[in-house]
Amino acid sequence: MDTAVNRNLFLEKLNALIAGKREDNCFYFSQEKYSKILSEVVSAKIKCNTPLDYRRLKRFDVSKINDEEKLIVPLKPGETNIQYYVTNEELYSILYETHTRIGHGGRTRMLKELQVKYKNITYEVVMLYLNLCKQCQMKHCAPKKGIVVKPMVSSELNSRCQVDLIDLQSNRNGEYKFIMVYQDHLTKFVQLRPLKTKRAEEVAHHVLSIFLTFGAPAILQSDNGREFSNQVISEICAMWKDVKIVHGKPRHSQTQGSVERANQDIQNMLTAWMNDNDTNKWSDGLSFVQFAKNTTYHEGIRQSPYEAMFGVKAKRGIASSFLPGEQIASIETEVQLEETANTSETEEQLEETVNANKKKIEQWSYRKPYSKEPCLALK
Repeated sequence: MDTAVNRNLFLEKLNALIAGKREDNCFYFSQEKYSKILSEVVSAKIKCNTPLDYRRLKRFDVSKINDEEKLIVPLKPGETNIQYYVTNEELYSILYETHTRIGHGGRTRMLKELQVKYKNITYEVVMLYLNLCKQCQMKHCAPKKGIVVKPMVSSELNSRCQVDLIDLQSNRNGEYKFIMVYQDHLTKFVQLRPLKTKRAEEVAHHVLSIFLTFGAPAILQSDNGREFSNQVISEICAMWKDVKIVHGKPRHSQTQGSVERANQDIQNMLTAWMNDNDTNKWSDGLSFVQFAKNTTYHEGIRQSPYEAMFGVKAKRGIASSFLPGEQIASIETEVQLEETANTSETEEQLEETVNANKKKIEQWSYRKPYSKEPCLALK
């Protein structure tokens, strides 16, 4: 099923959106405008003697990689995370790649993900793309339960965890009929496993594997009934004699809604993955959905579950580096990676550039308005 956003339709609506903007806006850049600003910034870094030079250095800087220059946000002292300015022609491919990677997440997840690497991708462009996404529109058409969601809160990592089952018997994948969802309440970090049955023995086998990697919680919660929770705990304790776990008490219906929403989100992401990859083997997509779910922004904890669990952002190899997308696509070997790294500015060079530009801007600010005297930076 083709659920991708039509590129031509997106560009048509994007051009209509841009037509209503001022020509001097700093968010939408044609290739011609981008090249012009790039040239002005390069010139301003050599000389700073006009108001335009000051404005350009205040808002832009240039990063050079493999003899290719890119507009970036000026770095503050100590910063190394580069944010790029992109052209209108690049927007579709960036939005498509990001939206697919985060499992067709909504506007908040999209914006948080894009802001890590890009500066001038706006809310209205993201909403334009999302409104054209067929998969997202199908998700929005699904009936919503009118329940107020109250998030589950724990005081420390791995103190209370949740295990639930998603029933996919109507969409079975070979022998697999269920999905086990295991979540830590504090970090919202989830782990997904395909199940052939919903017997406590099979669930306990997968949960025990998680316990022996991450440790066991004091309390294990489940919305599949107290009897089910007790059976799972009994099976785990029979296999691991050194562990002692208690089942969680029944929760308020508002908290129950939080679990239902999380499980629904997983099903939506899995459906999107199957559509994007043109397959009905949902068990193959569980690991990808798990990674996407754990590495995208969670409003309840104001960071991604992965960051909450491990204290750092998840890496996707050099795809997570500061290099532009087209540079990353051309790298195939370690030698090429080293050559690219050697032709890009080092952190020390970036620091020198930051300090030099900051000095120029400070010196310009000391001048009187409309002064015809030469810039102090040139004296």
